[in-house]
Amino acid sequence: MVELRIAGWESRLGAWIIDIIIVSVCVGVIERALLSLLGLNADAIFFGLPGPFLIPIPFWSNGVVLFLYWTLMEGITGQSIGKMVLNLRLTDRKGDPAGISKAAVSAFGKAFLLPLDCLIGWLAMPGTGLRLTNRLSETIVIRTDYHEPEGVRYIHEDE
Repeated sequence: MVELRIAGWESRLGAWIIDIIIVSVCVGVIERALLSLLGLNADAIFFGLPGPFLIPIPFWSNGVVLFLYWTLMEGITGQSIGKMVLNLRLTDRKGDPAGISKAAVSAFGKAFLLPLDCLIGWLAMPGTGLRLTNRLSETIVIRTDYHEPEGVRYIHEDE
């Protein structure tokens, strides 16, 4: 019998926050650089101030980038950067890699529907640690332990 430790909501939220910060900063830097290359007033666009070249940047652009980021990272490796930091992994219900299609369903809920996704999970499936899209994609988030590779022992300088 395989035992899988379902990750708690707090650690999952922590991983989500780490990912949101990293992706938002990257998207912001890229958007500002592109606007500067085009000679547009990036500050006016980002802060909604009147400017000579005010163009709307879609409010959902971060959601699209996050969806792609989580789908690829968790579909290929099972972990986003936030999950790596907190030793979490997205798997199928047996603990095997989730794959791209299952990761995409899970990522959609995180990127676009998170409050509703969590609320339905808490109310309809109490005590399971599942969001609605985890249930639909047949995925779970598990706690992983960091282990040195077999046959390797790390020694710190102060030992």
